[in-house]
Amino acid sequence: MTQDIWRLVTPQYDQFSTELSQYPSLPSVSLFGTQTRLSQAIERFIHVKGFSRILLVNAPDNSIYRALIKEQMESMTSSVPVVVTETLDMGAIFGQVKAENGHIVSEVSGLLDKADNGYLVVSANLLLANPRCWPMLKSAVLGDAISPVNCDPKSPIHSLPTKSYNVKLVVVGDRNQLGDIDFLDADIHSGLCLFSELEVDIKLDQDSITTYLGYLLWLTERYELPMLTHDAVEAVMTAGARYTEDQHYAPLCVMWHRALLEEAALLGHQATIEKEHIEQALNQRYYRESYLPERALDDILDGQVIIETQGEQIGQVNGLTVIDIAGHPVSYGEPARISCVIHFGDGDISDVERKVELGGNLHAKGMMIMQAFVSSALNLDVPLPFSASVVFEQSYSEVDGDSASLAELCSLVSALSEYPIDQQIAVTGAVDQFGRVQAVGGLNEKIEGFYRVCQHQGFTGEQGVILPKSNLKHLALHQSVVESIKNGEFNIWPVSNVDEAVPVLMNKPFRGDDEESVISRIAERIENFEKHIQPQGFVERLKNWFV
Repeated sequence: MTQDIWRLVTPQYDQFSTELSQYPSLPSVSLFGTQTRLSQAIERFIHVKGFSRILLVNAPDNSIYRALIKEQMESMTSSVPVVVTETLDMGAIFGQVKAENGHIVSEVSGLLDKADNGYLVVSANLLLANPRCWPMLKSAVLGDAISPVNCDPKSPIHSLPTKSYNVKLVVVGDRNQLGDIDFLDADIHSGLCLFSELEVDIKLDQDSITTYLGYLLWLTERYELPMLTHDAVEAVMTAGARYTEDQHYAPLCVMWHRALLEEAALLGHQATIEKEHIEQALNQRYYRESYLPERALDDILDGQVIIETQGEQIGQVNGLTVIDIAGHPVSYGEPARISCVIHFGDGDISDVERKVELGGNLHAKGMMIMQAFVSSALNLDVPLPFSASVVFEQSYSEVDGDSASLAELCSLVSALSEYPIDQQIAVTGAVDQFGRVQAVGGLNEKIEGFYRVCQHQGFTGEQGVILPKSNLKHLALHQSVVESIKNGEFNIWPVSNVDEAVPVLMNKPFRGDDEESVISRIAERIENFEKHIQPQGFVERLKNWFV
């Protein structure tokens, strides 16, 4: 069934074959050749006169990008100093003086002196680490006279010298850092500053593909890397699609590209970089980082964590999770057994994770939406005469997000209808109140986590993953998974709504006139339940009590 969609689970670049064949002869494009917004902002900042003396740039907070910004500014100006610094010491910015007996005996110029009549490029951390000094730096940028720092406060100076500067300030930091700066000074976005950002990815289409290919050429030239072959370029683009989690985008991160290409060049002995060098570099990186996911897999294979990939169970489904651990460089996927049991009650659906404070707000929201959809689908005039308990089995840490709400819904309707769920299939996706299946994150890691379990427990040819159809564009699965899908060992079922997901899992229609539909079966159970608990009078209930 899903063999025909193997092409959808990994990026396809056939439409760019002409441009890829021309790759070696294309002109190189620098990072700022891909950054039209930021380039325009820098040009405006350089030429604007008057009040806007600060440029805030949302970009990765490291020296590489600040150095590149400096280079771009120097290319747009002539004979104007552009000073970049990584210091967090305000004394180095303002300059320092030393005094004896109230008189200055030595003086060290600061970076404001070096950048006078030019530009000073700093990290956002400079402002955040020295909030008390920000008003003084702000005054200097606005042209007010300021004094250097007395490096020995125990030796006061009778009269500190003052100096005015003609300096514009460029502050580079990530979005969280710039958000903290907003709290530092309400004037930041009131006209005092210009704002722009370095775009971390580029959408690939017929107009932009040559720009991205030129950017790859620029990277190889700047960092003296070997030339990439046609197939190697496609391999880099595929890896980039996984990095951005979108088949239609490629990353523009200098550090990501440089790390990958340098390792591939090492494997290729500094000759031409081939496709196998890129794939080998990625595989070796995964091996270095795979201790935790391999240990988690061993726990499943050893039976310490129960995950079934064959057979059928009522009220039990394989959900998919993404594990993030502090200090570990990447996230990894792991299947999770979600179970639901029901009993006579007042219609309450108990979210065990939430009750024991292991479920986050987004998870609770997904559960409530799922419950609302089930109630609407059953079209009940009275509360459901069953109560249910839904839980992530053998989960001992916080669960958050709504990506398991489709799996939880399937376990609930399975328990209510007593139709079993095929344990060969794992489920991920969020649902809305109308039963539509919505996109979720971490699809590559989730699918590969379940794939590895199936691989080690033995393929049946019927195993696979149900996922939102809208998530197909986010897939860039490992080549081994793609080959298994192509060969019919592993399957992918993209769905748009609950009505499409349930038949795959239970081999029964979700609703309709069919008496075997899940909704019909649940309605029948409710009707049978109500027949057996017809209200009785007080005397009859007393008789039954004492019989």
